[in-house]
Amino acid sequence: MNISRTFIYLFTILLSGSLLSCYNSASDAKKDDNNRLKILTYNVRNGRGMDDVTNYDRVADVINRIDADAVAIQELDSATERSNGVVVLDELAGRTGMYASYNKSIDYKGGAYGVGILTKEKPLRKEAIPLPGSEEQRSLLLVELQDYIICSTHWSLNQSDRVASVDVINSWLKDHTSKPLILAGDLNAVPASEEIQRLSEAWTILNDITQPTIPVNNPNRCIDYLLFKNNPQFEVNLHESTVESEPMASDHLPVWVSITIKKNR
Repeated sequence: MNISRTFIYLFTILLSGSLLSCYNSASDAKKDDNNRLKILTYNVRNGRGMDDVTNYDRVADVINRIDADAVAIQELDSATERSNGVVVLDELAGRTGMYASYNKSIDYKGGAYGVGILTKEKPLRKEAIPLPGSEEQRSLLLVELQDYIICSTHWSLNQSDRVASVDVINSWLKDHTSKPLILAGDLNAVPASEEIQRLSEAWTILNDITQPTIPVNNPNRCIDYLLFKNNPQFEVNLHESTVESEPMASDHLPVWVSITIKKNR
């Protein structure tokens, strides 16, 4: 009788421990899902698709389908003759229900041309800096949110400009250490290039660089990136990296990652 009671007691303890372990695992998984971020970078070519039709609904549908928390966008006209006076980022913001942040890289045909960021969360602030550009001025836009900072950029077609951009960006962001930093954009450089290799010394590339991002009809190289600034205060975990199959909305494929960021103690 005592043996039976002892057995039942031990079995109850083991069962309780097992159930508690399962509960904790489920709780951790739920917490991980709640903290997960999806970040998208997309060169939208002003909404002009491969059929040479400008269609903001088509681009917005891609963004809505991916359902990212933040979207770094490149090639955006703002009230230019080319866009018939339309502010392209505002058109996309209205169709996605996201907050729009914009930076002009250059004056262009009665308006501006530059980069932008869409966010589900209302930004706390934004900053911008010019970047080297022999053929045209380039820029980087920074948007600060509650728990992280995201930057959008579109680098020069000239390699010496791109190499110089690495130093400009690293120097400008060296004091931005209190929050995790994400850099996203069309860098116009392949992974083996000098500029990407140098950038990788201070940043971790998040997207799968073996997945090409351009051209959309027969992609053969990766020039669009999402990166995380190396910082001993934070640890990033990559859950998914995807290049969307979208052959019509733009001449670049949309690239997104799903990550969680943990603050180290």
